[in-house]
Amino acid sequence: MERSYRQGMCPRDLVAFRVVVGETDLWVAAQANLYKFTEERVKFYRRQLRAYMERDAGFAAALTPRPALPDAPPLVLSMLEAGRLAVVGPMAAVAGAIAQAVGRDLAEYSPEIILENGGDIYLRSRVQRIIALYAGQSEFSDRIGIVLPPSPEGIGICTSSGTIGPSLSFGRADAATIVADDAALADAAASALGNLVQQPRDLEKAVRTCGEIPGVRGALAVLGSHLAISGGITLTPLSETFD
Repeated sequence: MERSYRQGMCPRDLVAFRVVVGETDLWVAAQANLYKFTEERVKFYRRQLRAYMERDAGFAAALTPRPALPDAPPLVLSMLEAGRLAVVGPMAAVAGAIAQAVGRDLAEYSPEIILENGGDIYLRSRVQRIIALYAGQSEFSDRIGIVLPPSPEGIGICTSSGTIGPSLSFGRADAATIVADDAALADAAASALGNLVQQPRDLEKAVRTCGEIPGVRGALAVLGSHLAISGGITLTPLSETFD
């Protein structure tokens, strides 16, 4: 799948590389090219997830929270907990969970990490960063950015969409974005947020509802020319930032 939104993403102080393993397609920016190590960790977590899914036949298709089987690995537990908090199925958190698991491993070699997995981002940075908002054909797409304060311990910035990409969404939002302490939670909550948006009048209630999930810092949703935010999200015009 062509991911045109990745063009021009890499900050000047970092090195970018891409790792593709099966359905997992990661774009990584770090202080060094850690391709081989990243690929090894992606394969490790994919094996872990596949093995668990063989034990729990209903895991992949579940659209509601699901209990953990005995000896579930940390990756799966993070997905299950995120699904419980956001009241969605555990696979709604898979991209954010893998991004976070790999990103935490990479942090041993690079304190500065931006790891994007299908629009879901795990970020560790000692400096302020700005993430561009991509919302398909909306007038806000690539024109505003989310300002992220220094986050050396890591945060998740995840986006769901009912109009872009292959992910399952029951809503019509062009972008449903969550900033959270945990990337698996951000991913699950973004799915929940997207599901709540069918028309512009839904936006304010949807971001307020998802902004109240424990661990969520802020929520943003876009539908066409309409946008709503709640919580600790700061926006900036990209034209002013990058001119």
